[in-house]
Amino acid sequence: MNEGGSAESGEVVPLCCELWEGGSRGLGEQADPFGHHGCSMGTDEASLISILTQRSNAQRQLIVKEYQAACGKELKDDLKGDLSGNFEHLLVSMTLPPAVFDAKQLKKAMKGSGTTESLLTEILASRTSKQMKDVGDAYYTVYGKSLGDEISSETSGDFRKALLFLANARRDESSKVDEPLAKKDAEMLYNAGEKKWGTDEDKFIEVLSLRSLPQLRLTFDAYQNICKKSIEDSIAGEISGHLEDLLLAIVKCARNTAAYFAERLYKSMKGAGTDEYTLTRIMVSRSEIDLLEIRTEFKKLAGYSLYSAIKSDTSGDYGNALLKLCGGDD
Repeated sequence: MNEGGSAESGEVVPLCCELWEGGSRGLGEQADPFGHHGCSMGTDEASLISILTQRSNAQRQLIVKEYQAACGKELKDDLKGDLSGNFEHLLVSMTLPPAVFDAKQLKKAMKGSGTTESLLTEILASRTSKQMKDVGDAYYTVYGKSLGDEISSETSGDFRKALLFLANARRDESSKVDEPLAKKDAEMLYNAGEKKWGTDEDKFIEVLSLRSLPQLRLTFDAYQNICKKSIEDSIAGEISGHLEDLLLAIVKCARNTAAYFAERLYKSMKGAGTDEYTLTRIMVSRSEIDLLEIRTEFKKLAGYSLYSAIKSDTSGDYGNALLKLCGGDD
């Protein structure tokens, strides 16, 4: 079923009717997953999981809109009222447009005392310029503040400078590569780091934040030929702290974005305890982008499937919903 279901009579049923059992009669005649019409007790978690995990985000936005029209309330508010914990967070996250979801994650990273630099790094290092423009617009719409202004007030130094380059969405998205430019950039990076006493961080920030991903891969190869060491080794040796983490994340995403997220997922479930917040965020944000590739990279890294890792590390409705999002075992 795509943008609407067909009843046996041939009538077109609105998407929101999928949230009611049967989906082929009027809303008032059906039991809904929250039991609002007195036809069922409690919440039908299985129906919620089945519907929300098997629809695209665009389809979920139609469901959200039609649910509001039919019920006079926000779907996310009902989810928050009837669910709890990680399961609630997962399903509510799935009802948000991608740019709004990212904007809320960035706000959370900068909210209150302290800043979650790893979350800022993950989002800003991995999103395209188009995605970052959308996130910036969503951030202003939701919070009435500029994302750049918030980053400026909550971070500092070269880390802030690099984040602002990325937030301003100035990365070239062209698929064309320029070999002379790659060699020039590689020489500039070598001269800014390994070849001199001290490091000119600005040069690393500029190249890694502005060049297209294919161009960066060509630059990394040229750098290896000039310096006789990888760009990763040079960054680790020349730069430290949050800026080092951010630049290395950019390099990883330039080389293989799916492998970057596979590693993040692996670390979220490795050892004692599970980082459900990271697990949820990545599964939701990448589900329609590169999750199949992430599954492949995860198995290469871990030696077992992402599906089996999720099944082992989560449980209940939360685990079932994540497994549905994952889509299958490898």
